[in-house]
Amino acid sequence: MNLSAQDHQTFFTCDSDHLRPADAIMQKAWRERNPQARISAAHEALEINEIRSRVEVPLIASSTIWEIKLLPKCATAYILLAEEEATTIAEAEKLFKQALKAGDGCYRRSQQLQHHGSQYEAQHRRDTNVLVYIKRRLAMCARRLGRTREAVKMMRDLMKEFPLLSMFNIHENLLEALLELQAYADVQAVLAKYDDISLPKSATICYTAALLKARAVSDKFSPEAASRRGLSTAEMNAVEAIHRAVEFNPHVPKYLLEMKSLILPPEHILKRGDSEAIAYAFFHLAHWKRVEGALNLLHCTWEGTFRMIPYPLEKGHLFYPYPICTETADRELLPSFHEVSVYPKKELPFFILFTAGLCSFTAMLALLTHQFPELMGVFAKAMIDIFCSAEFRDWNCKSIFMRVEDELEIPPAPQSHHFQN
Repeated sequence: MNLSAQDHQTFFTCDSDHLRPADAIMQKAWRERNPQARISAAHEALEINEIRSRVEVPLIASSTIWEIKLLPKCATAYILLAEEEATTIAEAEKLFKQALKAGDGCYRRSQQLQHHGSQYEAQHRRDTNVLVYIKRRLAMCARRLGRTREAVKMMRDLMKEFPLLSMFNIHENLLEALLELQAYADVQAVLAKYDDISLPKSATICYTAALLKARAVSDKFSPEAASRRGLSTAEMNAVEAIHRAVEFNPHVPKYLLEMKSLILPPEHILKRGDSEAIAYAFFHLAHWKRVEGALNLLHCTWEGTFRMIPYPLEKGHLFYPYPICTETADRELLPSFHEVSVYPKKELPFFILFTAGLCSFTAMLALLTHQFPELMGVFAKAMIDIFCSAEFRDWNCKSIFMRVEDELEIPPAPQSHHFQN
């Protein structure tokens, strides 16, 4: 998924951008809300670089010998155009390759100068982020164009070259590509490294771990047999992994089980929210369907999670309490026609419902007594007589109304007479 606007500014800009006209334009472009204005700014940045690409610099100080030196292109401008102007993945890949050429040059240049001061260090950090992002997006383009093995190699190389930059979630893209290749042993190796208690979690990590454990038992799992003999150790591990995944993001199962209609993923996602669930299910539903019985096991066990966490907003089991703000944020991220999944459902306790019903009934009786005091008095007297009589067990509703009629001396309905000619 694309980075948020704030992340764009954090990763793709630095304090010295104002010294280079193209970077200064892009710094404003990332803050721009209008997509067309951002695209125009990116083109402007590239045009400025084209005009200023050839500058004359002396080869030797105080010398008359000059050379033509090429200034680097603006890599972030190519990124923006690939993300927002390209209409096909092939077009985006072409622009990312141009961005890679420009970004690699900037990275090598800033790498040599990073120890010359804090300003150069910030530039190098920015250029590193840009380069990693470009390579990751190129790998994702290769994956979407069907070159899965090439994408896996690119991601592995990138993770080896920059092992500390986990905030781009390259390992999640690698997991999806490896699942497509059905390389489950490699998937397990990646999970062993990144599904660590000290690292942030995601729906991809939690549900992929659950899928692998479900794969070991799902083909032979039967709820009837499990209820008779109990769960085996492997089945218990699979169920616990599913409960862990559902606790992290409870919206995912309904999309995987096709209980809710799936839409295209939004541009940005929110961890543990409905937007993340849609994005995960959109790219991983095929992997769950490929494992025989995995969806059946999920269907039989996922709702058991909620018995372990009766108050998810106050206390979690394996994770922090579920955040309250997800519904509001998801409504901004997702289209208006989509019914946002809400967790937990705001159900009122039985005591509150009972109290509300009792108050409503009392108010209705008070209103009827005020409007029809004589009738309600007779009705109350009849009810007391019935409850106090020896025939209490044999009373029925008909006897109540008969007593009311007798007390009020309601005349019988007139009978119609039919005359025969």
